[in-house]
Amino acid sequence: MRKTMQTNDDIPYLLRGIKGIATQSSVLVSSSPYLNEPRLRDWIATSFLRRSGKDRPTSADSYELHRILRDVLDLDLIETLFSEQRLKWPELDKWFAEGFSSTFGVKDLLAHPEGSLGHTFGKYLTDNGFEIDIVPRFEPRSQFEYYALRSGQTHDLEHIVTGGNFDILGELVPYFARLSNVPRFLDPALAGPVNAGQLLGALRLLSRTGLHYQQSFLAALAAAQAGMRVGEQSQPIFMMKYEDVFHLPIVEAREALGIRAVFPVDTSEASLAWEEYR
Repeated sequence: MRKTMQTNDDIPYLLRGIKGIATQSSVLVSSSPYLNEPRLRDWIATSFLRRSGKDRPTSADSYELHRILRDVLDLDLIETLFSEQRLKWPELDKWFAEGFSSTFGVKDLLAHPEGSLGHTFGKYLTDNGFEIDIVPRFEPRSQFEYYALRSGQTHDLEHIVTGGNFDILGELVPYFARLSNVPRFLDPALAGPVNAGQLLGALRLLSRTGLHYQQSFLAALAAAQAGMRVGEQSQPIFMMKYEDVFHLPIVEAREALGIRAVFPVDTSEASLAWEEYR
């Protein structure tokens, strides 16, 4: 049989330009370290496509993702990039040099006036039986570990100041606030890896809502848009020292911190479409 030569006209328009690349590898290999990690491929397939269920809290996805990314990211490169960024940005250098870490307890929070940022946070914790720290406190051994430590310590506070509810779709507000804020202050090469967890964590919520809970999808988009507005107009969220404004009413605390363009979105009813919240 004679092989007929395929012309460009025979190839579907959107498939033109594909070039096969030869490799001696017996396993999947890519220029993307994310695609090369089989655990991350499985995490994305599961976390982006599954329904909600009481057998596995959505919060468990985040913990697993953090452990995977710790092995995927080039930590040495991130350290170098943070050091270079500090040379160009004195405020960042001062933030790292101070190395402030939270030590307050729930009683300290409730000692602040009602309606204040600190009291509001403390009441949320006691009303729901939650702990202050999303992950146990630890002594950071690197700049990236300190960045991660403070991000964990301030996450719930970011819900309050950015206007995001404490429910599954309310998570999209602080997620997208960070996603649109960090790239405004860190160089692209650094913002990409430090925001990787935020990016994948946020998109899994949008994907699963759109695929399985379409009745809540517009609310999810509104939450994402609200977070983006805050991130685009506020001071660097990841460096904010909320502990200094615990005594202030929330509106005044936002002003003191440099949090702007807050438009609270009520996602409580929309989040109930997710089975684990019923």
